[in-house]
Amino acid sequence: MPLILAATPIGDPRDAAPRLAEELAGADVVAAEDTRRLRRLCAALDVTPRGRVVSYHEHNEAARTQDLFDAVAKGERVVLVTDAGMPSVSDPGYRVVAACAAADLPVTCVPGPSAVLMALAVSGLPVDRFCFEGFLPRKEGERRRMLSELQTERRTMVFFEAPHRLAATLTTMAEVLGADRPAAVCRELTKTYEEVRRGGLADLAQWAVEGARGEITVVVQGVDPAAVAATIEDGAARVAELVAQGVRRKEAAAQVASETGLSKKALYDSTLGA
Repeated sequence: MPLILAATPIGDPRDAAPRLAEELAGADVVAAEDTRRLRRLCAALDVTPRGRVVSYHEHNEAARTQDLFDAVAKGERVVLVTDAGMPSVSDPGYRVVAACAAADLPVTCVPGPSAVLMALAVSGLPVDRFCFEGFLPRKEGERRRMLSELQTERRTMVFFEAPHRLAATLTTMAEVLGADRPAAVCRELTKTYEEVRRGGLADLAQWAVEGARGEITVVVQGVDPAAVAATIEDGAARVAELVAQGVRRKEAAAQVASETGLSKKALYDSTLGA
């Protein structure tokens, strides 16, 4: 029997896939991020799990992974659910999936609602190519460094964020990625107070200062390729200038990266062979 990753509704329980109720009812083991939320979901779906229900969250994931792996290895049908969306996507699940995959045990999923895809669809931003970045670091310095690495990202970017950190994150995004960079803040998707705010990062940061509640997904447009080329070209010229003055290439790239916020690696690579 396989490990089954079962997507749960991100808000409205009516969005649940019909198979979700079947899998919850027929599982030998249901591993839930929050067993209380699971009970509420089961009540909404009018289903009662016949198997044992265990908790599986960030605080016990490392310790409980072996138990779930052993259950799958014994041929039990193990269903893993998180509070909302697909397990292992910014939620518990990766460890047990990796363990099962390494042992060549079957892993499958019940597809369902996705905050990432829904936010992309309603954002009004390009969706032909995108990347999912999950939650940014909580500390300002680490958050700024990670965003600096995304300065030249051409794909539309999707982030998760906690409501109490939203204003700070959008402010840093505006400073690093550009105040006018188009973006959308999607909150409480599929719920009663669903809201999508669109605008430049600086404007959205100012709006968020007033406070935003609920589950937050932020979508940010990628950089214009022409702007990337021009910016890297200017930065590379500065690196070359420092190298001509006797500064080591690696140190020059680091200095220009610090001055401009551009990627150190991109600057270094752009001057190789020059």
